[in-house]
Parts: sequence; structure tokens; C-alpha cells
Amino acid sequence: MPLVTPLSADHDPETKELAAFFNETLGFCPNSVLTMQRRPAISKAFINLNKAVMANEGRVTSALKRMIAWVSSNATGCRYCQAHAIRAAERYGAEQEQLDNIWEYRSHPAFNDAERAALDFSLAASQVPNAVNEEIKERLYAHWDEGEIVEMLGVISLFGYLNRWNDSMGTSIEDGAVESGKQYLGKHGWEKGKHV
Repeated sequence: MPLVTPLSADHDPETKELAAFFNETLGFCPNSVLTMQRRPAISKAFINLNKAVMANEGRVTSALKRMIAWVSSNATGCRYCQAHAIRAAERYGAEQEQLDNIWEYRSHPAFNDAERAALDFSLAASQVPNAVNEEIKERLYAHWDEGEIVEMLGVISLFGYLNRWNDSMGTSIEDGAVESGKQYLGKHGWEKGKHV
């Protein structure tokens, strides 16, 4: 049972208009946004931040951004965000072999060194205490420019917010996200947990 009940998608017209973004990303408006709209300034600011963070201005693809989000969410343990991130990665064209082997990104041949550096950055930046160090920096700079690193950290930071929001709220997970979670993450024990 969620801490706060989501409101109808029609509750705030401005949020509803902005939230159309998620129909492309996920195929539905997330319950997290429907809960945020109890304070519409929060839901609108969140959606606009999400759109800015997920915009592609360099070589960090939409699929890689969603895999970065998955690694971050996996590090913090948010089952809701894990399922959302892997679903969005699929919808944004992540290779099937990457989706099937996301848990083994460090060693699986479906991932290249640039992707591994980005995903290791996500893992290190999502830990408490933070584990970003000189080695992570060197690996990032071997493959990515500073603008691209900013894009990656934007995703990691956005999902830091979402991980805390959704785990604290116990946000109910939507059917489509459950399907993706079971399909790609279930073999490693993914389940809805508190997000029923």
C-alpha cells in the first residue's frame, strides 16, 4: 500500500500535458508523477527536469541513459525504478543482448568499454558513501567528453531522487513495468517488493 495515493491523471491539466512525455518513454504516466501532482509545482518541475536530463546532446544514447538509470536504481535497491529503467531502455532501442545481460555488463561482450565506464560511473556515484574516484574519472575521460559526463550524472542524480521518492512512497508499480521487470530482471530475483 503506497504511503500517499496517486491522483487521477486528469487532476492537474498542466501536469497531464507535460506527462505525455512518459507515454513515449514508458507507455503510461508513472504513479510517481500522479502522486507528485498533489503539489503540482513538484510534478511539473520533475517532468521538466526529466525531459532536460534525458535530452540527447552528445553520444550518450537514450538507451544508455536508461541503462545508467537501471544501474543506479539497482545500487539503491529501488525495485520500482529498476523495472521502469529497463522498460525504457527496451523502448529506446537497447540491444536485446544488453537487456538480457544487464546484470553482467562488466564482463558480457554485448557491452563495450565506453558503456562499461559509464555504467561503472553510475554504480560508483549511486553508492553511499560515494565511490567516484580517479580511476572512474580516467576511464570516463578515455571515452566521453565533459558534456557527456554531465549528461550521465544528470541521469544518476535524477534517479537518486526517484529511488528515494518511490521507495519511501512504496509507489504502486504499473503492469507494463512489472512485465519488463519480470522479463529482463526476474531471472536474478527481481520482484515487486513493496510496490504492489
